[in-house]
Amino acid sequence: MPLPYNERTHDCGALRGADVGKTVLLAGWVDNFRDLGGMVFIDLRDRGGITQLRFDPTTDPKAHEVARSLRSEYVICVRGEVVHRGEKVNPNLPTGEIEVKAHEIDLLSKSKTPPYLIADEIETNEDLRLQTRFLDLRRTPVKRALMMRHRITKTIRDYFDRHGFLDVETPILTKSTPEGARDYLVPSRLEHGSFYALPQSPQLFKQLLMIGGMDRYMQIARCFRDEDLRADRQPEFTQVDVEMAFVQPENVMGHVEACLAEVIREAIGVEIKLPLPRISYAEAMKSYGRDAPDLRYGMTIKDVTEIAKKTDFKVFREPIDAGGVVRCIVVERGSEMTRKETDGLTEEIKGIGAGGLPLVKVAEEGGNVVFQTGIAKFLENEDVKKGLIEATGAKVGDLIMFAAGSEATVCKHLGWLRSTVAERRNLIPENQWAMCWVVDFPLFGYDDEEKAVYPMHHPFTSPKDEDLHLMRVGSDEIPPKEDILKVRAKAYDVVLNGIELGGGSIRIHRSDVQGKVFKLLGLSDEEARVKFQFLMEALQFGAPPHGGIALGLDRIVMLLGGFDSIRDVIAFPKVASGACPLTEAPSEVTTRQLRELGLDRLRT
Repeated sequence: MPLPYNERTHDCGALRGADVGKTVLLAGWVDNFRDLGGMVFIDLRDRGGITQLRFDPTTDPKAHEVARSLRSEYVICVRGEVVHRGEKVNPNLPTGEIEVKAHEIDLLSKSKTPPYLIADEIETNEDLRLQTRFLDLRRTPVKRALMMRHRITKTIRDYFDRHGFLDVETPILTKSTPEGARDYLVPSRLEHGSFYALPQSPQLFKQLLMIGGMDRYMQIARCFRDEDLRADRQPEFTQVDVEMAFVQPENVMGHVEACLAEVIREAIGVEIKLPLPRISYAEAMKSYGRDAPDLRYGMTIKDVTEIAKKTDFKVFREPIDAGGVVRCIVVERGSEMTRKETDGLTEEIKGIGAGGLPLVKVAEEGGNVVFQTGIAKFLENEDVKKGLIEATGAKVGDLIMFAAGSEATVCKHLGWLRSTVAERRNLIPENQWAMCWVVDFPLFGYDDEEKAVYPMHHPFTSPKDEDLHLMRVGSDEIPPKEDILKVRAKAYDVVLNGIELGGGSIRIHRSDVQGKVFKLLGLSDEEARVKFQFLMEALQFGAPPHGGIALGLDRIVMLLGGFDSIRDVIAFPKVASGACPLTEAPSEVTTRQLRELGLDRLRT
């Protein structure tokens, strides 16, 4: 009589010392087997963990004989008695105090020899693992990622459910709209020449839900963007999408940070102090060089433009005379860095557009603080030296690294330098979680090549009320670029350890403000009507003030789990080319399929 594998009593990670004496039914995969001539020991694995099985020829000769024929990844079902291991306890396993003395066994399925070892740490090529993802999923790191993802997703859903949010699904087949990346297009069989687009986000639909009176919405939403990939990008990804009516930024941020604190507590047992710090975009760029500041360590950027004006160093003076700035970071005990290290940084920073890396070491001679090496000879003036020490707080043994140029380039170069030096010199504390909000973003940016204004977030982001006059809302006047770029947005990003988890904003609910934003972006009334007709129409029928946020679920799981890439936390990810090694998608289709879609002319 076959064993009733559908009546398993425990998973393979559940049994403990308190279960000794119980008769149990387990099923799973053979993780390891050891035939000692007399006894046979099998490590049985399932999603829950590993339990050691013992087959004794004196207990059940038939079961013992079957056990001797087993190999890795065979699927079996076993009935037996839980016994204590005595002095052979395995402290590395949660089940290491016990083993199951097997009385009966069923071989449910055999396995070919896997192309790689099913183990936690392997050196196997990633492409091979993704081609056989069904095997890779059996490894503990992958299982842990998906189990953590489940727990995080459930915590998020539970939080928003408790606070009155409705989980609403929005369309996957929708209209192509300009949102910053290329759309994935789906041809219509019924209307040849027309296409659906897969949504880059549910942005327009969640705004329509607010206009429709749904008040509080959330969704674990699938999103699609046809863009170049990297470690934290996939062509299809998952957002935690949230929208609320009758709110200002603090309402949205309050719920999101409370939810994230709950997620972090459930996922890794860490308490996050609330409310999170709020840092303006301007301060983030000035002090950290990035709009996603890493607050786990110091080494903030210092502005030394006024001091640099007192030097004759043309690398400083020329950018200052052109309206630029001079800033620096201080590397504590950086004088220990070798010439090879600093020369290496110089070459790397040139690779991102810098002309070089001016630097000095802070030393002491005869009881006086002096600068050595690098550009020290240009900073010998005592007022300059004293001013730099006071402005930077540099001490003997430190290293000062400078950047000069426009505001944007200096931020870019010092932001890169700060994070690179901190990582290489092990200045980032381990197991520390630093979160913040970045607020008061500019509403618009300016493309010097295109000579055009563009939205820093998306074209539905609300300007701050006190900045509406800069846009000349209520008139046909197009304000000067200087005024446009001063307009701040009701926008906010949440950042964890220097990585943006998500961003959001309060949306425009007034049709006159929305129309003005479109006009400043260079969209004619007709273009705006064609691209956003349904939203523009809806805004004229009593739209409430509303706002929300989109959080990257894949990125949250990646960071909290300590994984290197979001591919590690997705069940069936794509590779850098956008292809799926397992299913071999994308693939060609038949001429008949193309003909049905009116696309047969594409095949020659």
